[in-house]
Amino acid sequence: MLRRTLESITDYAIFLLDPQGRVATWSLGAQRIKGYSREEIIGKHFSVFYPQAEIDLGWPQRELREAERVGRFEDEGWRVRRDGSLFWASVVITAIKDDDGKLLAFSKVTRDLTDRMINEERLRSSEERFRMLVENVQDYAIFLLTPEGHVATWNVGAQRIKGYAASEIIGKHFSIFYTPESIATGWPQRELQEATRLGRFEDEGWRLRKDGSRFWANVVITALFDAMGELRGFSKITQDLTERRAHEERVRQSEERFRLLLEGIEDYAIFLLDPEGRVTSWNTGAQKMTGWTAAEIVGHSFERFFTSEDLENGAPAAELRNAVLNRRSEQRGWRLHKDGRRFWADSVVTSLHDTEGRLRGFSKVVRDLSEKKRIETLEEQGRHLTEFLAMLAHELRNPLAPIRNAVGILALGKEQTSQAAWARDVIDRQTTHLTRLVDDLLDVSRITRGKLRLQSAAMDVRTAVMRAVESSRPLIDKRRQQLKIDLPPEPVMVHGDLTRVTQVASNLLNNAAKYTQEGGDIGVSLERERGNAVLRVRDNGAGIPPQLMDVIFDLFAQGERTIDRSEGGLGIGLTLARRIVVLHGGSIEALSAGVGKGAEFIVRLPLLDAEMMRMSEMASEPIINTAIRRQVVLVVDDNEDAASSTAALLRLAGHDVDVVHDGQSALDCLAVRKFDVMLLDIGLPRMNGYDVAREARSHPNAKDLRIFAMTGYGHEEDRKRSLAAGFAGHLVKPVMPAELLRLIDAPAVAR
Repeated sequence: MLRRTLESITDYAIFLLDPQGRVATWSLGAQRIKGYSREEIIGKHFSVFYPQAEIDLGWPQRELREAERVGRFEDEGWRVRRDGSLFWASVVITAIKDDDGKLLAFSKVTRDLTDRMINEERLRSSEERFRMLVENVQDYAIFLLTPEGHVATWNVGAQRIKGYAASEIIGKHFSIFYTPESIATGWPQRELQEATRLGRFEDEGWRLRKDGSRFWANVVITALFDAMGELRGFSKITQDLTERRAHEERVRQSEERFRLLLEGIEDYAIFLLDPEGRVTSWNTGAQKMTGWTAAEIVGHSFERFFTSEDLENGAPAAELRNAVLNRRSEQRGWRLHKDGRRFWADSVVTSLHDTEGRLRGFSKVVRDLSEKKRIETLEEQGRHLTEFLAMLAHELRNPLAPIRNAVGILALGKEQTSQAAWARDVIDRQTTHLTRLVDDLLDVSRITRGKLRLQSAAMDVRTAVMRAVESSRPLIDKRRQQLKIDLPPEPVMVHGDLTRVTQVASNLLNNAAKYTQEGGDIGVSLERERGNAVLRVRDNGAGIPPQLMDVIFDLFAQGERTIDRSEGGLGIGLTLARRIVVLHGGSIEALSAGVGKGAEFIVRLPLLDAEMMRMSEMASEPIINTAIRRQVVLVVDDNEDAASSTAALLRLAGHDVDVVHDGQSALDCLAVRKFDVMLLDIGLPRMNGYDVAREARSHPNAKDLRIFAMTGYGHEEDRKRSLAAGFAGHLVKPVMPAELLRLIDAPAVAR
């Protein structure tokens, strides 16, 4: 029965150890708590339940020795389950001896107290935070009283407001803060009696400081009862309202004197409300701001100035309620003109009380901040746009860097086929094109003010279309879409910027691919029509909702994106397309029969008078130079493609290159090798490039090291910060191979 009883207990792990500490028995509770089955644990040493740190200290053996010496050992601490997780355990080990005192075994009882320990720690942390919060509050006197009214605690705010140090006041009766008149009427005792009866008592009146001066106080006394309902004391919170009361008194005394003045003010709406919120007075500024005359509004609720959303949320009542509780309520929000127009208003409502403290109404002052709100909104949008573009620069430039490096590597090939050379030139041309587009997107003023610059010449629109197809083809192929191209056999010449026109066509194709289902159809065609080159891009995809037709070309406007159209878009492609087309003297329009019925974008550009002009071939510089002298270079970049392609380019140029992908690895390399140049990315994980550069400068092997920032961040502020941090230069990705090698080959400048 004893064995069955022990085995049936599941809340405790109860088992025996032999004199050497090996497990001899195992209960169901032990299996539940520790996770081992009987077959897995019997015969193993009980130290398997202990963290490695305690095993290293020999703690399990010490427990057995203490239990054998004293007869019993009790402890609490972390223990280990079979799955490696920790739990907080209460452990009792009892030595079992025969009649002659010979040790036979140990019994061990373990209880899982993890939940209790966590709750106790939470309670302790909560109490400590609450104590620190209360003790450091300076604007309120917060302290405890015994049931008899003696001061038991004292915070910084109490000392500031009342003038007593804690050592001077703790233990004294709280009536010391009251005026002789209040003490004579027994008011302090009455406050405690009312707080005990009602649970809480609030009052305002004159109180005394240590130096005898008076201040007007708001007092809240709360009775504190234990679980059995026995009174354990009181909490008391006192706020010094002397200044506010003096202000209210001055307002009351000067009300009549300023009445005529207020009625003539036109820049502010200043009026009075009765306690229920009905308008009782109306000045010229109120009429000018809202459109209502005094005859139309006096006697009506001030709720008619609020929007329907605020009325549903109970904003008018909340505004008055806050004013009553706090004597003053300040709000900013949309308000209504008589004709329904909205204006952004700053309003201050002040509750008005008579000398006996009774609410007599409210004064309300309203200022029209619509223009200020508009400016703030524009400034906020500008800040968001700047942050967005900085992020965009970094994210777009990073993948361009390894592509540019790969082109440089291909250029070093000795015997390239014509097809390989063509592929290299395509990559080089498209990389140049993408780099230019990234630079254009970063100029906020170009996007928002339409100041995009064109490099115009005679061009064949067919070339722009084919380059756009080449650029958009990966996305179209990825989505297994069918692209139909219909171009005339003869050139279609316009006077324009080839890269920009290519950008227009590419943006339209990308847009079609993103909003067309997989396997869908996309068509691009070019034709002449009444003196214009007409480019059409059609799809049978998601279509354009009617509500978006008027804003489809606005900045950041986008249609709904679903899971199957996850390729991102910034909402600027169509905006740029329209700006570019307009700068070319053309037009662009969008057509759609509605959601799910596809879309068509039509671009019209004026044809050249001499349509058969041929474009002049673009001259290109050699992509790469060979190294002047061998340098030892450390490339540090968390983008593995960028790092490896940069290293490959430099090695082909004759340099010795090591590559790492984080800041600590870079510092470790400096400890074992001396480098001439470090190419350092700024946006590294854990330790950024600025931190790496600072630590590297103090390393003995870095005495003559030239460190160059190579990053996607390219604003002027980024360049200044790099130079201030000790970088020898700031390279913006993607770096032209020739520029990079010239920089590596340049002799070091003495610091």
